[in-house]
Amino acid sequence: MRNAGTLWVIALIMLLLDFYVFQAVRTVTQTLSDKTRMIIHIGYWVLSICTLVALLSFPYIQGLQNSKFYRNYVFAILVGLFFAKLIAALFFLTDDLRRMALWLMSKIFPGTGAQYMSNNGGGIPRSTFLSWLGLGIGGSLFGTLLYGFSNKYNYQIKRLKLSFPNLPAAFRGMKMVHISDIHSGSFQNKKAVDHGIDMILQEKPDLIVFTGDLVNDRASEMEEYKSVFARLKAPMGVFSTLGNHDYGDYVSWPTREEKAANLEALKKTHADMGWRLLMNEHVTFERTGQQIALLGIENWGAKGRFPKYGKMDLAYPGTENIPFKILLSHDPSHWDAQIRTEYTDIDLMLSGHTHGMQFGLENPYFKWSPVQWMYKQWAGLYEEGKQKLYVNRGFGFIGYPGRVGILPEITVIEFA
Repeated sequence: MRNAGTLWVIALIMLLLDFYVFQAVRTVTQTLSDKTRMIIHIGYWVLSICTLVALLSFPYIQGLQNSKFYRNYVFAILVGLFFAKLIAALFFLTDDLRRMALWLMSKIFPGTGAQYMSNNGGGIPRSTFLSWLGLGIGGSLFGTLLYGFSNKYNYQIKRLKLSFPNLPAAFRGMKMVHISDIHSGSFQNKKAVDHGIDMILQEKPDLIVFTGDLVNDRASEMEEYKSVFARLKAPMGVFSTLGNHDYGDYVSWPTREEKAANLEALKKTHADMGWRLLMNEHVTFERTGQQIALLGIENWGAKGRFPKYGKMDLAYPGTENIPFKILLSHDPSHWDAQIRTEYTDIDLMLSGHTHGMQFGLENPYFKWSPVQWMYKQWAGLYEEGKQKLYVNRGFGFIGYPGRVGILPEITVIEFA
């Protein structure tokens, strides 16, 4: 198994990291009683060994691969422990560099560091302060990730009023709800998801739009939740597009036909829920003789290896003379790569995809997430000239079953 081989390499890295971090654990426990120190040391290695066993068991036990709990929580804990130890190790490395510098100084300039060397059996001791600091920061990160488990269904409503000079008067005051990245394959609490749908319906929107990633991989993931999302209704309708996860590209299908059948089943799921899936096409809305257009394309990503299934040359024709246009496109990198350069009369593009990485810091004055190192536009509203982009932070979650700082989002847009 190629994946199994990769896991063995990762396990080896984790084991080496465990030995390195353990040196700091020994440093901070050296003043404790022998019994207490032994309990802490044994506990550390029991946890480390259990972590490695859990990681290496995954490819060989089918039940683990099918378990949502294992895939969501156990893997998240494993990843959390790894990064907590990795960050802690950076502080220990700083300490080791300090010790090396002192040792070199003692060799180059005899007498320098002699007190350190004589008091510690000829060696330079580790810094208890840096050891505590590394363990404290690493532990805090891990604790924060555990706390984030409680936020995955903590839906927040983001409200904004958008004004466009070319918006027809008949559509001023229109209310639209935008959601994205449902990832139903990660859900384990139907009641909590149902509450999120209640929050949307309480807004009484004129129009509801969804910008892709209904599932993680398979159309069957929606079976339990189809009735929940079918509750979404709006006078102007519910419209949707596909995201990169909807195509089943991250699954090893036995045949091409099975992969194609999965996509067809997913399209049918949209229809069964009463959603109009826009596949490189557009619809128009008319009020008192005035029109706006809603375009929707398949996934089109300019970053990484994300596919470009979307075709604006199919969706756009027929909208040239419509004064106001909204585009549903899953990946926000599409905005800079094509929309702003080739389709400058698209007034508003709505996207998702990034989830805000489900981890970051956000307040009225400051917004940060590691995902911004890859995506220039990753959460919230962006404006360039007359064009606007809004990136939804995602309704669901994938990989890490939680949210830290970047909560799941329901966007309510009112057009002024």
